[in-house]
Amino acid sequence: MREQYARIASLLRDRVRFALATLTATRNSTPAPIGTSLIVLEGTDFVGNIGAGCHESEIFEAGHLTLIDGLHRSLEFDMRDDLLDGSSCGASLSVAVWKPSLDFLPLADSIAIGNATVTIAVGETAITIPPKRRLIIAGATELASRFASSARSADFHVTIVDPRPAFATRRRQPDADDLVVAWPQEALPALLGEADALVVMAHDVKLDLPALRCALDSTIPYVGALGSMRSIASMVRWGSTSARLRTPKSHARFLRRS
Repeated sequence: MREQYARIASLLRDRVRFALATLTATRNSTPAPIGTSLIVLEGTDFVGNIGAGCHESEIFEAGHLTLIDGLHRSLEFDMRDDLLDGSSCGASLSVAVWKPSLDFLPLADSIAIGNATVTIAVGETAITIPPKRRLIIAGATELASRFASSARSADFHVTIVDPRPAFATRRRQPDADDLVVAWPQEALPALLGEADALVVMAHDVKLDLPALRCALDSTIPYVGALGSMRSIASMVRWGSTSARLRTPKSHARFLRRS
C-alpha cells in the first residue's frame, strides 16, 4: 500500500490525470488494509488492486467514469462464495471512487513514508491509515537481511542494530530503514519505547545477551530470538526464568512477555 501512495504522490507532482478506487470498509474478512487504493489512468491502464477479485473490472469502469466526469462514486461488493468453490473470501467491501486534487499531495507523501497516523476524507467517509509498525533487529547477519526484507513487505519500519561496521552496511542490509552501529545496550534503551517488536538474530552472546536484557527491562510487547529455548532461557536467567517466556516450535523463536 505504501508504494501505491508514493506512486499517487508522483502522479500528482507530474499533473497526470487519474482516479482512485479506495477501500473504505470491510466486513467479515479483510482482503486488503483499509485505505488500499487502485489507480485508474487514462486509456486502459491501471495500477494495483484492492482484493475485490472478479469485481476489479467493475471498479476499473467506475474509475474511468470518475476520470471523465469528476464525480464521486460509492460501490458495495458482497464477496460471499455463492458457488461454494472456495474462490471467494466471504467479505463485504465498501469502495470509494474519487479524483484527488493537488491538495492531497502532502497526505499521500505522509502515507507513503509511514511515520505518522494519517486521516483522509474520501467523499463523506473519513478513514485512518496507521503508521508502519516498528521492528528492531539486533544483529546485522545474512539471515537478518532476509528477515528485514520480509518484515518491510509486511509494513514494518525496520531498524537493525549491530556494533560491527563491516556488518551494518547498506550493501549488506538494503531493506533496513535505519542502521545503527552501536552495542545493543547503548542503542536499545532509546529505541524500544516506540517499537512493536525486537528480534535478536546475532547468534552471538556478546550481542544477544545485552539485547535480551534491554528487552526484558522494557515494555516492548514482543521479543523474538534465534536459538533454542534452553540457550535463550540461560541467557536471561540473571533476572528472569524460562517460565516467563513462551515460544512456538520454529527456527526463529518468538518470545512473548507473560
